[in-house]
Amino acid sequence: MSRKLPLLMALACGVGVANVYFPQALTPLIADGLGVAPATAAIVATVTQLGYAVGIFLLVPLGDRLPRRPLITGLLATTGLALLAAGLAPATGPLLAAGAVVGIATVVPQLLLPMAAGLVEPDRRGSVIGTLQAGLIGGILLARTFGGVLGEHLGWRAPYLVAAVLTGLLAVVLGLALPNDVPAVHDRYPTLLADTLRMLRTEKELQRSVLFQVTVFGGFSAAWTALALLVTGPRYGMGTQAVGLLALIGAGSMFCAPAAGRWVDRLGADRVNLWCVLAALAAAAVLTGGSLGGAAGLVALAAGLLLLDVAVQCGQVANQARIFALRPEARSRLNTGYMTCTFLGGSAGSWLGTRAYVQFGWGAVCGLIALAALLALAAYLVGRGRHSAVNTLAAEFPSARPTQKGTGQVTR
Repeated sequence: MSRKLPLLMALACGVGVANVYFPQALTPLIADGLGVAPATAAIVATVTQLGYAVGIFLLVPLGDRLPRRPLITGLLATTGLALLAAGLAPATGPLLAAGAVVGIATVVPQLLLPMAAGLVEPDRRGSVIGTLQAGLIGGILLARTFGGVLGEHLGWRAPYLVAAVLTGLLAVVLGLALPNDVPAVHDRYPTLLADTLRMLRTEKELQRSVLFQVTVFGGFSAAWTALALLVTGPRYGMGTQAVGLLALIGAGSMFCAPAAGRWVDRLGADRVNLWCVLAALAAAAVLTGGSLGGAAGLVALAAGLLLLDVAVQCGQVANQARIFALRPEARSRLNTGYMTCTFLGGSAGSWLGTRAYVQFGWGAVCGLIALAALLALAAYLVGRGRHSAVNTLAAEFPSARPTQKGTGQVTR
């Protein structure tokens, strides 16, 4: 792998994942432009996230079965055409259909990460994966800035059309830059999908990682989907570009991911998960100040969203460190199960956040975030009790004593 290729792959990760997130900032503009209720317009963001979860489950396992270069460029081309269709959609129905296709096809980041790990020599692997993760996180956090600011000045269709052009260009560039690779396995497609489902059912540590991230990421999605309705509503009366500016503050959390990796190595994934859950709970409390309106409310929103972003990004590092330590030969399928559940949780969070805001206001959204964090805290305490029982058993029977990995997890 050349020195420049990781940067190009990181850019592709950022642009790809941004296509899932920038619609969250466009909800009020879509509602006005198409003459529908804000709650109806918010379904566009929910459907796109749901499509992403479906695409991860159905398409990412193919990275182990098919040559990745044509698969990646084909998916980018499909995404570009779907974005173009969304930008030209005359009504809500075609927009929802195009948004679903965008979500399903834009799973390229989840194909590029394992591809990069296989292309690079071991002593550069951590650095290269970190570069791609930085691009991924940057795309998630800056997508709302892109959508909000461009949509405010040029209309809600502009972000879709610009994203279509960028995605199409990336398809051409990656088609020329990516090397050819050989499929890792020759299992039939149904076997790959069945193995993913089986691991979700049998791997307890995968289940714990899923529960941690589904709850925190669900709260994250609820906050960001409802935020556009709050900021552009009567309480603040601001434009969608304000959502984009708030997202810029959250971009600071991307610098926490490398530190989270070092904390996982030293202290274990469970300890980092606990910190992230407590940060999400604190974020819910701080975000309630957004009901105040004015400058004080904006400060509360900025601080609470930054806390929530840090909780999500650092929790992602801890959870993936845990699952990748389980079965090295099945990391793609483990990641498929984990990421599918994560974005299903995000879709549910977007839907619940919109309903909570429309029915009960911003305080209900904050309560929803707090409830999600408390569920994650309960999962942590249950898991800690189970590990304590395992350690007690090992003390009584030294020949069966478990060993500790760098992720801080008990392995048998």
